[in-house]
Amino acid sequence: MNKNMPFTRSLLAAALGVALAATANAQDSQPVQKKRSASLMLEEVVVTARKREEGSQDIPLALSAFNSDQLDAMKFRNLTNLAVGMPSVVLDEIGTSRGYANFSIRGLGINSSIPSIDPSVGMVVDGVYLGTNAGVVFDTFDVESIEVLRGPQGTLFGRNVTGGAVLINTKTPTDEFSFNARASYETPERGGASATAMASVSGALTDTVSAKLAVYRNDDDGALVNAYDGSDHGAYEQTIIRPVIAWRPTDTLEIIARYEHQKIKADGPSAQSHTNGSGINGTPTNFNRDSFDFSIDNPGSFDLEVDFFNATVNWEVAGGTLTNVFGYRDSYSETDADIDAQPIWVFHSDTHSTYEQVSNELRWNGLMMNDKLNLTMGVYYFESSLEYDEDRNLLGILTGNVRPALTQNGGGLLDVTSMGLFASADYDVTDRLTLTGGLRFSREEKEARITTLTANVNNECYIGKPGGISYKGSPEAPCDFDFEDDESWTFVSPKFGAMYELTDSSRIYASWSRGFRSGGYNLRNTEFPIVYGPGPFDQEQVDSIEIGYKTEWDKGQLNFAVYRTEVSDMQREVNLPSATAGVLQLIQNTADAEIFGFEVDGTFAMTDNLTLKASMGWLSAQYTAVDFDLNGDGAVDSKDEALGIPRAPELTYSVSAIHDADIGSYGYLTSRVTYGYRDETFYTDNNLGYILDQDSLDVGFDFHTAGGQWVVSLYGRNLMDAVRHGGDTQLPAVLGVPLGGTFSPLNRPKTYGVEVSYNL
Repeated sequence: MNKNMPFTRSLLAAALGVALAATANAQDSQPVQKKRSASLMLEEVVVTARKREEGSQDIPLALSAFNSDQLDAMKFRNLTNLAVGMPSVVLDEIGTSRGYANFSIRGLGINSSIPSIDPSVGMVVDGVYLGTNAGVVFDTFDVESIEVLRGPQGTLFGRNVTGGAVLINTKTPTDEFSFNARASYETPERGGASATAMASVSGALTDTVSAKLAVYRNDDDGALVNAYDGSDHGAYEQTIIRPVIAWRPTDTLEIIARYEHQKIKADGPSAQSHTNGSGINGTPTNFNRDSFDFSIDNPGSFDLEVDFFNATVNWEVAGGTLTNVFGYRDSYSETDADIDAQPIWVFHSDTHSTYEQVSNELRWNGLMMNDKLNLTMGVYYFESSLEYDEDRNLLGILTGNVRPALTQNGGGLLDVTSMGLFASADYDVTDRLTLTGGLRFSREEKEARITTLTANVNNECYIGKPGGISYKGSPEAPCDFDFEDDESWTFVSPKFGAMYELTDSSRIYASWSRGFRSGGYNLRNTEFPIVYGPGPFDQEQVDSIEIGYKTEWDKGQLNFAVYRTEVSDMQREVNLPSATAGVLQLIQNTADAEIFGFEVDGTFAMTDNLTLKASMGWLSAQYTAVDFDLNGDGAVDSKDEALGIPRAPELTYSVSAIHDADIGSYGYLTSRVTYGYRDETFYTDNNLGYILDQDSLDVGFDFHTAGGQWVVSLYGRNLMDAVRHGGDTQLPAVLGVPLGGTFSPLNRPKTYGVEVSYNL
């Protein structure tokens, strides 16, 4: 992969940066037309990034935020729709297991579908931190706002937010009756069509109780074609039911209870094999990396059920607001995947996992010292339990596809307990100068029991707690654990900063913060005898300095940030081909690193009916010290330090335009176009696996009726038909039989759609 940014990309990036700054000074002062799509994009979003409601422009923090109207105008469906629309942000799913997030912000992310591996970018839904990456990247609807926070957020959000955090806030019940419904139909360039339907109804039940019911259904026949038999592949069915009740017995007390049930049934990964980084073609089929071609004999499957309950209490007391957020989430999933990515049975794998988490946060926020001090303080508790079972079914080609000639069984159990105390304060030294300070103390304990896959060759067993029942419904015995351990970590996450208001509409800020990513264990251990072992690997520390500038005016806003991040004990999954297990995945603290970058983003009203949004992020990520043989040449030296850091694209940028045009008395037409670009990035730590650069083009036309109740939309996504792989796992040249190539799951191709929505 060429590590040098092409000249044309550099020129375009520089021109975009100049255009952003120049446009900020070229706006006239006429008011913008309200409540149309173009003007909606100018609205400042109310965010909860600091555990209280504030305007997104008023806080000393780099973030991208969208409210419900803006998300509707963008035709948002899931987080991957925002994948190339924010500076230095990568919101991808890995594709090995459907819905598994491998998010990266400012060069900090993961490459893994191992459920015991903690994220670098935390997901928080309605104030509840999700303790696993699994089951995150699926269609989301009835959303009030989405906030993407860039940089470490450890003081207020705790562990595993070293890269940043993604906050999703769903809508709450309204006292007034409301109803909205939406249906869409999409046809991809290849493969089968998909149809979605969603509806929500909300209103008051009594003077103090209101309720909402939202439902969603998606039926997708699969957007790709499997060359093995010409069938459509990538199908999935998703159903979501979300009832919400709000009780407001007094003006000072509010209780909101949410429940969500989600069920998904889908195909396995659409895995492509192409020439790997060692120059070895896949056998017997090898495809062009820049294509959607693939051929697999096992279509695979994915089944997931998730139950999520959240109760939030807000009580105005003691001169502030006392908030308690309780969360419970459990999930059950089964997967079956064709890992060899070939039309023959060499390496198939199925998994089973159950996950359960409980969390509670109690915090108070209020003003003190004649309203000069804004204080937030609280206590947090989290516990989770994970059971993970993996079966590797190898070399079925040798038995005539009747059964695997070789099996490997393993996985493990992981219990986590975490507690934290935190406080954050903003003090107004003057009317324009505010100082910020925060501190969080956390303690985390993990207990693991692990069965190494290669220790159970042709010894079928299952992972389960003593006295449990095999999920396979068969009489196999529970696996014997060859590794049992427990470990605890404590860490302190401070933050200090200052913000100075240059004018009433512009401000500069600077901050220093520290965050930690949890230490832990690898439940997908494939080494036996154990050399590196499944853990414990140590926690990762991230220190970041950020300086930023924010300004807004009646027809736009412009933000800029520059940052420097130091990573100690970088925690990486070293993904290597294995002639005995197919793929070897080691989790180690491999290196220290330094990341430097800058970001600029803005929204501008070019006319009363035309709004432009643009963003750009550039970063330089490099190792400063390496403690592991990353390139596999038998030595730890300067060659390892010279490698690139995975999931750290040097350049990201996007530009979008939304235009409204009157159509007489019939209503108005909104036209929108969005283009985004992301540099080629490495996938594996040895840099043999990589992800192609991304050119994303989306176009849409929305007809709004004069009454505002109906919207009819025509749109196209990924109109440049850009190929995006969730990963690029390198496969061994021989696994009992010749293999080579890669396991590289494909994402959706060019797609056209129509949508009709109704709002009452």
